Amino acid sequence: MSASRRRTVTVDVGGVPVGSGYPVVVQSMTNTDTADSDATAIQVARLAHAGSELVRVTVNNDGAAAAVPEMLRKLHDLGVGVPVIGDFHYEYPEMAKGLAKYRINPGNVGAKRHDENFQTIVRVAIDNDKPVRIGVNWGSLDQALLTDLMDVNAKLPEPRESRDVMIDAMVESAMRSAELAEATGLGHDRIILSAKVSRVRDVVDVYRILAARSDYPLHVGLTEAGLGMKGIVASTAGLSILLEEGIGDTIRVSLTPAPGGEREEEVRVAQQVLQSMGLRSFLPQVSACPGCGRTTSTYFQEMAERIQGFLRDRMPEWKVRYPGVEDLTVAVMGCVVNGPGESKHADIGISLPGTFEEPVAPVFIDGRLDRTLRGEGLVDEFIDVLEGYVERRYGAAVPA
Repeated sequence: MSASRRRTVTVDVGGVPVGSGYPVVVQSMTNTDTADSDATAIQVARLAHAGSELVRVTVNNDGAAAAVPEMLRKLHDLGVGVPVIGDFHYEYPEMAKGLAKYRINPGNVGAKRHDENFQTIVRVAIDNDKPVRIGVNWGSLDQALLTDLMDVNAKLPEPRESRDVMIDAMVESAMRSAELAEATGLGHDRIILSAKVSRVRDVVDVYRILAARSDYPLHVGLTEAGLGMKGIVASTAGLSILLEEGIGDTIRVSLTPAPGGEREEEVRVAQQVLQSMGLRSFLPQVSACPGCGRTTSTYFQEMAERIQGFLRDRMPEWKVRYPGVEDLTVAVMGCVVNGPGESKHADIGISLPGTFEEPVAPVFIDGRLDRTLRGEGLVDEFIDVLEGYVERRYGAAVPA
């Protein structure tokens, strides 16, 4: 990966370093009514438990503002120390003290007294010694700035496409706001920038320009990425391009959850993007074959799903007891064609019999055949072997 564009500035967000050579940070946001301090505290805790290292909450009215201190107290009582970020306008500075960072959208602070309103919250950040994310969003872009740039563009001999002017307006909004924040007294190392759009090519282009023009840490992601597969694929596509170029210091995958779906899914997707690219490790990785005519049974699919769930369930304890276990690789393969080879390449793997093949399942540990499993209890036996392997390999790393 090209590291030439990684930020040289580090911003401390409630004890979490963002920027410079530090690992890319995973962020998420609640979708509860912040005025409901119980529901919001529970969701923040769930997101933190899933691995979100920063969690943002909306403070959009008096009720939400009043509930923030109580929500933070409940998190403290739950033993949850994740930094909480407030996404609010200039109307609610009095509840900002306990928050780790403030997010300001310069297109959403009012047009008539834009600079004055913007500076109000910046001064609150200065008074409370908190960093600020200046978060430009194409859905609420500063219309006065956009109109000015569109007018200038219209007078050119060869006007540029409106899409390109919009990207320029987003970058200008972020940079001008950062300059105003610093002129107000906010430190250079207290600013993070973002410029979010909902199309992959647009997000890549806007962040490339923003990265070239500044050394502020960048919060990267698509806004309104969408539901399900569309949101996951679009977010992965955009993030992967930028992260490969060294652009991005904290990321969020802004998924629309399915009705009744888990908010934590956006955390798991963000983690998987970083882990798939080799930038960070969060959870042991399971390799499983896609299946073919040799694997007409769904047994290996069910086994892979069960093992993946087992690893996810065990990680809260394992990551404390077994440092390094997040780098573990597990293979669950469905037949003898590629199964033994894939299992040998994993730390631990099992190759199940394919359709009409002999009902035996060799288990490979550290590249060598360790044992062969047979019978109905294959999954339980393999999980026992896996648990023992983790204890032997990673337990030694725990000081006596």
